[in-house]
Amino acid sequence: MAGLAFRRKFIGASALFYLAVASLVVPSIIVSLGIGVLFSQFGFQPSWFTSAFGAHLTWTLPFGVLIMFAVFNRFSPSYEEAARDLGATAWQTFSNVVLPMIAPSLIGVGLFGFTLSYDEFARTLMTSGTYNTLPLEIYGMTTNVTTPVLYALGTVTTVFSFLVIAGTLGLIVYLNRARARG
Repeated sequence: MAGLAFRRKFIGASALFYLAVASLVVPSIIVSLGIGVLFSQFGFQPSWFTSAFGAHLTWTLPFGVLIMFAVFNRFSPSYEEAARDLGATAWQTFSNVVLPMIAPSLIGVGLFGFTLSYDEFARTLMTSGTYNTLPLEIYGMTTNVTTPVLYALGTVTTVFSFLVIAGTLGLIVYLNRARARG
């Protein structure tokens, strides 16, 4: 959505872009410490689904936005104009024209974000609260004797990633065949 938002000029776009990209430059321990302290100051308990999620988004979101900038840079707006000329609403234009064209990129950004977030121990340590997250569990497994669980976890995540890629490719092939028949 941020990639879509930046396709048009709006007030504060430059400041918002630099704010998002600044989190790539600031050390992760500083960002996670700041998010953890901020949650504590507002009276919220840090947990993996609030503050840790936010800390991971400060790392993965700028990469996703930058990748989507590249995708939308080569995306021709004439497709959207043609859909609107044929009477499509804004939602129909997005769901029937834009989304199918950017879907592979969105899947790629999601997988890339997962990969980036997978080993972010420093961002998770200060913000996860009382429950361990996957990066903390992995770090805990490597401090002692390495167990087969670590290798099984790597295998499961690799298989999951390949299943997402295969499912996406299968869906693309299915949709192309359905379009060709219709």
